[in-house]
Amino acid sequence: MNISLKQLRLFVAVVQAGNLAEAAERLFITKAAASMSLQELEKQLDCRLFDRVRNRLQLNTQGAQLLPLADELLQRLDTIEHLFQRSDRASGVLRIGASHTIGNYLLPRLLADFLQSHPDVDFKVEISNTRTLVGQLADFRLDMALLEGSSSDSNLCLQEWMPDSMQVVAAPNHPLAQAGRLSMADLEQQRWLLREPGSGSREQFQRLIGSHLQSWQAGLELNTTESILNAVAAGLGLCLLSGLAATAAVQDGRVVVLDLQPGIQRPLRLAWHKEKYLHPVLAEFIEFCHHWPPRGGQ
Repeated sequence: MNISLKQLRLFVAVVQAGNLAEAAERLFITKAAASMSLQELEKQLDCRLFDRVRNRLQLNTQGAQLLPLADELLQRLDTIEHLFQRSDRASGVLRIGASHTIGNYLLPRLLADFLQSHPDVDFKVEISNTRTLVGQLADFRLDMALLEGSSSDSNLCLQEWMPDSMQVVAAPNHPLAQAGRLSMADLEQQRWLLREPGSGSREQFQRLIGSHLQSWQAGLELNTTESILNAVAAGLGLCLLSGLAATAAVQDGRVVVLDLQPGIQRPLRLAWHKEKYLHPVLAEFIEFCHHWPPRGGQ
């Protein structure tokens, strides 16, 4: 058996792309060359790695067994290459995913702080909703992700990272805006503005608010935090948002925070595939996250 690194790179690229044409484009080879390389890899392993479903290649059981091993081998090779380029400082590429609130309000400072002591590390960042990021972790397209929502995927390692305060916000002229202290019962019959399915914020609304109300109305469904805040300011309904996301709009007077008691918190999480090889730079970044923010707070 003579499996090459080129074949393994193609295999991982096909998993991530879902088809030969895009995988070949990523590796700067022809589709015919990619097809031949994949056929040769399957011939050497004496098994199919993908099920051919219409025009897509769907990873099968044998392929799923190979994926974490191939990813680890390629990551170890990358570690070796960087080790001998600069032996004095950690270096490499980290593929990081982040949910929208984390990506917009926490990640820039987190990366800036990490890069102060690790200037030779490069980041490729994907900001999306929790459901999308979980899918990318499953396909090893991301090394790790920082999530607002949770996941029931048993293949993922989830660690609580830090707490995040959730706030119910309303337009300044909303009837509840001047009502003082509120309980969950005061939120009955209200119209709510929601993020798209799969987002951590929507999941948190369903769990922390919706499941405790006998009756509520779904208003607009929007896929950005800023559009939701603008809709709230226009009087189109209430929304549940991270305090991180609402701060600027509250300071500008566009929206107000309702005094809901008791307050609501959710955990933000770090996530990666259980079979993901934690190469030195990735392990160091995870450790850094657990000790961040530095003394003095966010």
